[in-house]
Amino acid sequence: MDRPFLIGRFLPAHGASFGRLPKRALTKGAISTETLAKRFEARAISFHHKNLEYLVFGQIGMILSLSLTIGAFTSSIGLSGMDSIEAPEQELVQMEEMVQTAQIQRPPPPPRPPVPVEVPDETRLDDSELDLDAFLDINVAITDLPPPAPAPSRKMEEEEDEIFVVVEQMPVIKGGLQQLYKYVQYPDLARKAGLEGTVVIKIVVSPEGKPTKPEVLKSVHKVLDDAAINGIMQLEFEPARQRNRPVSVWISIPVVFDLR
Repeated sequence: MDRPFLIGRFLPAHGASFGRLPKRALTKGAISTETLAKRFEARAISFHHKNLEYLVFGQIGMILSLSLTIGAFTSSIGLSGMDSIEAPEQELVQMEEMVQTAQIQRPPPPPRPPVPVEVPDETRLDDSELDLDAFLDINVAITDLPPPAPAPSRKMEEEEDEIFVVVEQMPVIKGGLQQLYKYVQYPDLARKAGLEGTVVIKIVVSPEGKPTKPEVLKSVHKVLDDAAINGIMQLEFEPARQRNRPVSVWISIPVVFDLR
């Protein structure tokens, strides 16, 4: 089998090995194979020795660093432990001279009272001193009776009535809210002064549907407040009811004064 790829200038090394190409002589200054092999061997030995030296020096450095670190930790722990130990405080013993106190002679306790001894009662009652004929007749009318207690007045009953805030059925103005503005008169003085606003009046609607105890919750001016109170006090209400019974209740009524 022909191998033309081994012939020619393409693969001179293979051609030389098969005897196809002639061996060239070494040029001047070239290094022989034996010398190059010795140099490589010497370099390998040197590299091996240097690796051993690096390994030894690295181990020595590691040991030194670990020993220094451990020594620093132990010294700091020892110093901190010594700082935390405090010397025990010495107790000062003060010698005081004890003065002997005088002994108080207490008097002896009083003697115990004698034990009472029961003796027979020799006192006898005479039959003439006893009224054995006394009796009680239940049919006789008793005339010595104490006076009756005074009847509670109407004022006291009104004061005792409870005033509710929220009930089942709130009071309603008879005739509606427009009935209020029939009684509220806009004062001329307030119109001339340009006073307007909303006045809120708080009242108690009694069980009879009458407004009582007016209070001003929101004021605009005293003139408007008085006009609102005078108008509200002329109203009549359907009374509030709680459990189908007329009761007293607090309500608030706003009165609007508007110049428009």
